[in-house]
Amino acid sequence: MLHWVQSLMCKMQCGEATSLLPVLLAPRISPRMDIALANHAAAQPPAKVRPASIANWLLFVALLVFSMVVVGGITRLTESGLSITEWKPVSGALPPLNEAAWVSEFEKYKQIPEYTEINGPAGMTLAQFKFIYFWEWVHRLLGRLIGLAFALPLVWFWVKQAIPAGYKPRLVALFALGGLQGAIGWWMVSSGLSARTDVSHYRLAVHLLTALFILGGLVWTALDLRALARNSAAKPAKLTGFALVVLAILFVQLLFGAWVAGLNAGYVSNSWPLMNDRLYPAGVDMERGVLSALANDPFLTHFVHRWWAWVAVIALIMLARRTKKAGVRSASIAIHSAFGVQILLGIATVMTGVNIVLAVLHQAVGSLVVASAAWGAHVTGRDDGQ
Repeated sequence: MLHWVQSLMCKMQCGEATSLLPVLLAPRISPRMDIALANHAAAQPPAKVRPASIANWLLFVALLVFSMVVVGGITRLTESGLSITEWKPVSGALPPLNEAAWVSEFEKYKQIPEYTEINGPAGMTLAQFKFIYFWEWVHRLLGRLIGLAFALPLVWFWVKQAIPAGYKPRLVALFALGGLQGAIGWWMVSSGLSARTDVSHYRLAVHLLTALFILGGLVWTALDLRALARNSAAKPAKLTGFALVVLAILFVQLLFGAWVAGLNAGYVSNSWPLMNDRLYPAGVDMERGVLSALANDPFLTHFVHRWWAWVAVIALIMLARRTKKAGVRSASIAIHSAFGVQILLGIATVMTGVNIVLAVLHQAVGSLVVASAAWGAHVTGRDDGQ
């Protein structure tokens, strides 16, 4: 033994110890540890790919979209949406910077029916115009910021080859939807600049539902990428038939909510559960048929929106239970919390005669219902339920 130690010390002094290290260490590593280390290495994504970072970025963009929905609600409720009568994607980023510029914008606004038929006879002042202009300007500015917050990191991740295989088309599609949303926003505004005193409720519905679809897509993609960050073998979640039914039910509720907003149907009754002392409201206009009444009559759209909500609640409860069964209790809690608060806010909004704070919160929590439903649908579509 002493001879072996002396020999080893001699080799270390001669610089030969490095070649002996694997031999010395090998007996200390068990076969099980070898397998565990190999599996851990296999579960890690390639060095350049950064799914966790991309997921965090997408969730940040989703937060910006949520803010956009909230400001959009304020813009609608303050009747600010038609205050900017031109679409200037670049130069429009700056508001009027002097009094002459403000007067010029006010003069343009005076040419549209909303002013000539409503605000003009009411005696709108320049100061009042500045207030509504502010909210529409903030709404459009947020849209521009979201575009930059998506485009610049997307280019950076692309150049750095950090985007996992198969995700580039999806990210490009989300970016394209964001650009389309800007065009839809102007398409909506333009409907109120000539023959109407407000925007088309059909176009408003398309604008709102597209925003919520983008929000859901961002959340879904971020969850896929987080799963990939945990395990490089993870596959994207699939939209199951059950989840599709739940989301379709939720879509109907959101559609009628948008129509209620566009038709100002929330003002037709300030009582709940009855509408003006009746379960089914009086005054529904059926002259053009049921389908026309469903889409255009404020009494009927309000009626459907308040009662279809309970169908949506049942569907979301079923989704939450499946989510919990899959082992993701946090998603189940998020779904229950979102629709629970949303129901209370909806009732409070009606009973207060559409209080602006409650109405804005109602729209804000509606977007959280969408995000939580997307989370739950994603969980039920994962192979491992994680």
